[in-house]
Amino acid sequence: MEQSESVEATADALVVVDVQVAFVTGIEAVPDHAGLLKAVETLIAAARAAKVPVIFLQNDGAPGTTDEPHQPGWTLHFPALSGESVVRKTADDGFDGTSLHGLLAASAVQTVALCGVFSEMCVASTARAAMQRGYAVILPHDAHATYDVPPGPGGSAKVPAGMAARAAEWSLGDEITIPASVVDVRFSRLPV
Repeated sequence: MEQSESVEATADALVVVDVQVAFVTGIEAVPDHAGLLKAVETLIAAARAAKVPVIFLQNDGAPGTTDEPHQPGWTLHFPALSGESVVRKTADDGFDGTSLHGLLAASAVQTVALCGVFSEMCVASTARAAMQRGYAVILPHDAHATYDVPPGPGGSAKVPAGMAARAAEWSLGDEITIPASVVDVRFSRLPV
């Protein structure tokens, strides 16, 4: 679905992808991390108010990386509350080898809102995997981020982070809903 100023979307679960200290604070934070954090916080608050499942994905990085388990950068920026789930993962796809599908299925989730980092990696991979499993996916434009893509082979120029994030949205095709802002996302618990 093309991004639109007027798209309103309703989800019955929120998945927060890898919003870990290393990626949203300090010198290694994604560009406009303050805006990203505000958007993610808005989604979390709305999902909690609607009493829908809130699931946090937490990447277990390799030894020596900023998201190596049990190091300061690995910590979730927004802690899970009682009754919320934290799903640790080692692959870009949040479903790969994890309990994510089981958690969503146990709550009869049909539509999931995604937010987090990195747009073209874990966010896009998790979105694709969700769609392959039959979930509708909502990805608010202002609720995911990545880094600038450095210049590449053949003299290709650097791609600014905002453009890389937009390209990641585009790559997901017409099946995904992309509201312009988190204020266009609603949460509603479906009857089980």
